[in-house]
Amino acid sequence: MSTQADLDVNVETTPLIDEGDHERFTHIVLEGYTPKDGEFVPLDNSVVGGMINATPVKALCGKVWVPGRDPQKYPLCPTCKEIATSMGWSLPSG
Repeated sequence: MSTQADLDVNVETTPLIDEGDHERFTHIVLEGYTPKDGEFVPLDNSVVGGMINATPVKALCGKVWVPGRDPQKYPLCPTCKEIATSMGWSLPSG
């Protein structure tokens, strides 16, 4: 006589970045900058503009795409995060 056991399985993986993995991340887009002695300078790289006009934007990591997905559903791109922190940006944890 065989019995069936209930198993709770929790698998945690560390994502490896391979070709095509950029589709699985939220990316950071630099939309402009503010020089020390001046006002904000836009770079014509707006995520909102890209969503509205279906125009591509470029992330810090170099990925170019037309934004349209909810970025809160995906983990932050490790390359974008590394670049942003090396620029002195504070990023939210989690």
